[in-house]
Amino acid sequence: MSYSPKTPVRLLSAIALLLLAAPTVSAQVLKPGLQPGLTRAPDSVRKISLDEAVRMAQQNSPDAIAAVGTERTSKAARVSAIGAILPSVALSAGHVVQLGSNLTRLNQNGEVVTAAQKPTNSTGLTVNMTLFDGGQRLYDLRTSNYQIAAAEANRIAVKYNVALGVKQQYYAVLAAIESQDAAVLQTAQAAEQFKSSVARVRAGAATRSDSLRGVIQVGNAQLAMITAASNKEAADAALTRLVGSPVPVTADPASVQENMLALPDSAQLAGLALIGPSVQQAQANVDAAEESRKAAKGTYLPSLSASYSRSGSGTDPRFGFGSDPFSYSGRLAFSLSYPVFNNFVREEGVVRAKVAEVNAQAAFRDSQLAAVQLLTQNIGAIRSASQRVAIQVASVAAAQEDVRVQQQRYNIGASVLLDLITSQAALATAEQALIQARYDYRIARAQLEALIGRDLQ
Repeated sequence: MSYSPKTPVRLLSAIALLLLAAPTVSAQVLKPGLQPGLTRAPDSVRKISLDEAVRMAQQNSPDAIAAVGTERTSKAARVSAIGAILPSVALSAGHVVQLGSNLTRLNQNGEVVTAAQKPTNSTGLTVNMTLFDGGQRLYDLRTSNYQIAAAEANRIAVKYNVALGVKQQYYAVLAAIESQDAAVLQTAQAAEQFKSSVARVRAGAATRSDSLRGVIQVGNAQLAMITAASNKEAADAALTRLVGSPVPVTADPASVQENMLALPDSAQLAGLALIGPSVQQAQANVDAAEESRKAAKGTYLPSLSASYSRSGSGTDPRFGFGSDPFSYSGRLAFSLSYPVFNNFVREEGVVRAKVAEVNAQAAFRDSQLAAVQLLTQNIGAIRSASQRVAIQVASVAAAQEDVRVQQQRYNIGASVLLDLITSQAALATAEQALIQARYDYRIARAQLEALIGRDLQ
């Protein structure tokens, strides 16, 4: 085919005729969830509420399970520390059979009689108790109590950190759903604008350029829907993993109620932040380190212990409860021990305990400063996001009205297509900004809850 200057004009005319002959092209092109060569499986994702998602994650999260296990082992260590103060008791019993040995004796007639030796049985009771060890057992008991407090604070911190992670992903799913809704609105507007441009081209009131721009707007709307659907699928997959669900799950928008109420007083929030889980855990670590330092110094003191044992033996097959009594013996002993020199092991232990205490105090001080810093940041983020939400709600409403007016003006020929496209782009931008502002507000509120270790009502 030879090229002529009229070829572009003919090409545009063919495209315009094709658009005029296919008024339902927008409905065909914009069918959601379909792409050339790809088919989507039926949507089998189960909707769960935010509370259910948090509860499932706290039950299935490896971090939450490990935190509960740490608390259990800490409580077991306290039981062991209590047991170290009490005396230890051991019971023993034995049965001895002499092989190849016989007993000889004279009977009443003066005859030598040989008989097998009877088995020998024995019983024993042993009691040991440390009377004084420089106070190490008491310090160990106190240390175990503080370790339990640290484990409990860590469990609460992990609980709210898990909740924070779930809420972040849950809100990401909601943002993807809102983006899908915005894409649907953008699609409807593009389709409406495309119909208007086709009608105007058919009436001769607009150029072919308007129809071609309508096709571009339809394509952009379709790309927005594809992107939103892909983002939602990825967010659903991440949420499914976090909650530990065997089936795919997604967020339920109806379960989230926007709470834009005023926060508690800043002084009240500051007080809650300074007793938050991370600060409490750091404080418990300081207390435990202090007790460990005291216990390390206790190694310089002598230790006093006592033991008592009682044992019996005989041939009674009932272990002394029969007619043949056992012969018993008892023993009570006291021992005093004082290590004069143990190759500077005590000195090293004291230094390590002091260093650990200093490190724990530094970590506690830093946790307090971090709590104040995060509190300031979270309060600022919540206030900023709430103000942005209010502003963007008004902006979206204004942009929607502007698009409506520009669409009407374009339909009657009072404005050009560029004005309408500019208004539609402004509306899409305002909607995305509103979605981001809502997401930021929700996340900032969840971060504040994780900091203070309690839910904000």
